[in-house]
Amino acid sequence: MRPPVQGLDPDAETRCVHWHSPLDIIALKMWCCGTYYACRDCHDALAGHPAKVVPKAQFGQPAVLCGACGTELSVHAYLACDSRCPACGAGFNPRLPQAQASLFRGRLGCVLATMTWPGRSQASTR
Repeated sequence: MRPPVQGLDPDAETRCVHWHSPLDIIALKMWCCGTYYACRDCHDALAGHPAKVVPKAQFGQPAVLCGACGTELSVHAYLACDSRCPACGAGFNPRLPQAQASLFRGRLGCVLATMTWPGRSQASTR
């Protein structure tokens, strides 16, 4: 069964009001609460607490949800997936993979989500 995804107006493939291109089909499991959110902005708007960095020791745990098929990927699997779901082949947005990798390492103090996720090409005007 697919885990529920929280967010601001999420669609069936986890796009939200912040991120809604055809390739924006990942949700992020927030380390702070264990809940999937469509994006970091949705978490910040709805959760009522700050996001936390995923400890590197937890990179083998499910943290990314493919919005196309519902497969949960670990951080390791996501970083190695070449912007495609290994289960269904759906494409993820490949933009800014180096920025994402640095977020997984915790350099920016964010959990698996910010405006520069490779699976998220923000379609708004930011």
